[in-house]
Amino acid sequence: MCQLLGMNANTPTDVMFSFTGLATRAAEHKDGFGIAFFEDKGLRLFIDPHSALDSPVADMVRRYPIKSRNVIAHIRKATQGHVALENCHPFVRELWGRYWVFAHNGDLKDFAPRLHGAFRPVGSTDSERAFCWLMQELAKSHAGVPSVDELSRTLRDLLPLLHARGSFNMLLSNGQALWAHAATHLHWLQRRHPFRTATLADEDLSVDFGALTTPQDRVAVVATQPLTTGEAWEPIAPGELKVFVEGSALP
Repeated sequence: MCQLLGMNANTPTDVMFSFTGLATRAAEHKDGFGIAFFEDKGLRLFIDPHSALDSPVADMVRRYPIKSRNVIAHIRKATQGHVALENCHPFVRELWGRYWVFAHNGDLKDFAPRLHGAFRPVGSTDSERAFCWLMQELAKSHAGVPSVDELSRTLRDLLPLLHARGSFNMLLSNGQALWAHAATHLHWLQRRHPFRTATLADEDLSVDFGALTTPQDRVAVVATQPLTTGEAWEPIAPGELKVFVEGSALP
């Protein structure tokens, strides 16, 4: 299965510590990687069908001064769809004048929904088909731009239909919020004042967040498996949808 990473913050925040922890796991997830991050309404997307451990694109990403309020990253272990650029996550579509970013970990069985012309997959993954279907159904459900609460209610109606088709761990963002749906393994934590030092679980690298933040900063991080030791990672229950806004989980 693939590995997911998401970040939602109340101020533009450096994600490279967490991305380094994710990329370390690419030895077993070597079929591509990608990262997408918002800058206001704009979006930067970097994807590569090579492993994040030896990709020149990944090297460029590590040197890029990423600071964003919403980030989604993914390292791929292919189950459906061959190893190719068009099958790399995250996937991006436009809806209601905003970019939407999606990444999936899992395997959907016999999922072949009818899709109209506005949302069609480019690659051959079950993940991109699921994303196109979600975008199609969101567009059908709302005449105009809905609020985060309205979108969350609609997603809670739609996601069980995908969850019933197989394993569906998902991250989704439109730059306003981060939605995280669990089927098997997905964990999250919030970093806030007083910030402490964190150490990566798979690499000897630590960061003192207290030296890099202000007391007002809040950051929520979501990952397939906890990326650090000594922090209070919480599992997301199978079938649960968590919504993160301004670095906090909504009730």
